[in-house]
Amino acid sequence: MPREHVRRYLVAHPSAELYGSDRVMLESVAGMREAGADVTVVLPDDGPLTTELRAAGADVVIAPTLVLRKSLLKPAGWPRLLSGTIRGLRSSRKILKALQPDAVYVSTVTLPLWPVAARWSRIPAVVHLHEGEQGASALVKRGMYAPALLAQKVLVNSEFSRGVLREAFPRMAERAVVVYNGVAGPQRVAIPRERLEAPVRVVYVGRLSPRKGPDLLIEALALLDTDLPDMRLDLLGGVFPGYEWFEDALRQRITALGLEERVRLLGFRQDIWSVVEENDILVVPSRLDEPFGNTAVEGVIARRVVLASDTSGLREATAGVATAILFAPDDSSAIAEALRSAVAGWPNLAPQLEDEAAAASARYSPARYRKDIGTMMTAVSSLLRR
Repeated sequence: MPREHVRRYLVAHPSAELYGSDRVMLESVAGMREAGADVTVVLPDDGPLTTELRAAGADVVIAPTLVLRKSLLKPAGWPRLLSGTIRGLRSSRKILKALQPDAVYVSTVTLPLWPVAARWSRIPAVVHLHEGEQGASALVKRGMYAPALLAQKVLVNSEFSRGVLREAFPRMAERAVVVYNGVAGPQRVAIPRERLEAPVRVVYVGRLSPRKGPDLLIEALALLDTDLPDMRLDLLGGVFPGYEWFEDALRQRITALGLEERVRLLGFRQDIWSVVEENDILVVPSRLDEPFGNTAVEGVIARRVVLASDTSGLREATAGVATAILFAPDDSSAIAEALRSAVAGWPNLAPQLEDEAAAASARYSPARYRKDIGTMMTAVSSLLRR
């Protein structure tokens, strides 16, 4: 009897780090593997994600890939954009010809060439959109999402993201499928404190960048110097290459405010949970739109009170969570007030953390996410084989 065909998928991803979208892609690969497929992941460089992918049973290829950055869209970046496009198309075509995958999974909209290369090679593609900036111009949105028109299926990570997509391409948005991220929690959940005694500990988890707002959290801590002088803050995360100046600015501001003994810059750590369990409150102070809110969900699952900007996908991620407090974005005073509310309301919040964690774990189950991705990839790959 002929051997059953083993599906092979190619996954294109824009980085080899281990932040939110990287971990979501790792769960996508796990879902494809659980569905019985062989998976090859193409990355632009090496990094901690590579080890995790290989542990999940995927092959990893490091190859030139055009990753769309804002700097490339400025006139000074056009030569690099052109050369990157030529080099990236050649590379993707070569890889597709060698692997002959049954389907291509493009992770994020920042990889515009892979849907083109897949269509060129007559291979069905899935584009998974993790972006959603409502404030961008209509022209920018259409330019960003246009390559996804070539895909057989478009996935989005929230209704907010689908709404932003709708502003650019209404028909594409109607056929897009919302698949909420699978969010894994810690293997061991540290029990929150019943009584919130000094020092109150606050944690930020994520990239150190202006749009994520860690500087606002530092300013909020300074505003609480009179009524909550023992509050401590951990900043867990690193900067994107080229943004080292922002970390320097954070350190300078911490010194200027006299907060050296109360704020720790911990850098990037692959295991975030050992730091999260040391803290009482997790804050997501994003200035700009967030398509979803993985970090907010992680905080809920870890049984921590979560404070988040009242904007975009963060509203969706924390909807109905009784232990989440939203505050006005880009406002350190609003963050300070939210922290006061969390401390004052702790006797009411703490008893609800376990139930909220259970509900979030069920809603954003990684097992559910992996099954959804595996099923969708099987269906899309079947388009080629019929």
